[in-house]
Amino acid sequence: MKALAVDLGATNIRVALGDKDGNILKKITEKININNGSKGIANQMIGLINSLRVNYNEVKGIGIGSLGPLDIKRGMILIAPNLPFNNIPIRDPIEKAFKVPIHFLNDCSAAVLGEKMFGLGDGIDNLAYITISSGIGCGAYVNGTLITGKDGNAAEMGHTCIDLSGTLECGCGRKGHWEAYCSGNNIPNYVKFWIKNNDAQADFERSKLGKLSNRNFENVNAKMVYDAAKEGDEICLKIVEKLGLLNAIGIANVIAAYDPELITIGGSVTLNNTRLVLEPIKRFIKDLSVNRIPEIKATPLGHDIVLYGALAMNFMK
Repeated sequence: MKALAVDLGATNIRVALGDKDGNILKKITEKININNGSKGIANQMIGLINSLRVNYNEVKGIGIGSLGPLDIKRGMILIAPNLPFNNIPIRDPIEKAFKVPIHFLNDCSAAVLGEKMFGLGDGIDNLAYITISSGIGCGAYVNGTLITGKDGNAAEMGHTCIDLSGTLECGCGRKGHWEAYCSGNNIPNYVKFWIKNNDAQADFERSKLGKLSNRNFENVNAKMVYDAAKEGDEICLKIVEKLGLLNAIGIANVIAAYDPELITIGGSVTLNNTRLVLEPIKRFIKDLSVNRIPEIKATPLGHDIVLYGALAMNFMK
């Protein structure tokens, strides 16, 4: 039996056909079209699913891993920080179009199911998945059960506070959140804050990062920071070290909340810079967590982990 999987992110919609063994048989990706309003998102998904030309009599269901926060009871995205509208209907239009079971979860909740079924989580009943990408998200699987909460947002750990001074603002509009400091979208804000706070403007202008950005903070992005760190840039090595500490604080919160045996980490920031992201986390976490430290590893499912999770939704009991 086959099933369909959808990864609805901040930038792209990815759709795949797969089977219960985790084989991705077909896959398509398209940039989200924001020109047709909130209802256009589901219609775009329907078009992409149809483009795979599958036999729906052989499809067990459609799993959808979506950015959030969500209202899973109503099958909606409540808030989409990177899209120009909120209250986006997803489940009902898809169900009406295809008349097969629809499974709808936060993308990281989906991802932790993918890790459980197809990744490193085999035989593990307590695990968490964290993405460090354009945003920061988490999924938690505790005592053999996916933790969802009343609306489906129980593991939104990227929106836990790691800085009570609230210096930097998150994409959600709140201040002091983990995502406001360590996500791909917000690392440039942290760089600007760090350089100002450390009176390092002159050092920045002489640095590899300064050259890559034409000495303009507005040009800085997360890739530049990690690329310069890989080349030994002194400022970026210090910034990456501090980001590692901040990530470790966030992960200590995850350990305190869910007490996992295993944490896997993915997302573009992690997967493109695995050593620079994971090494400081593993070093700092020992002094931050009162619970026994779990294994902390990069996910082997790579950038497709949400698709694997959306696929897993169709086959897990």
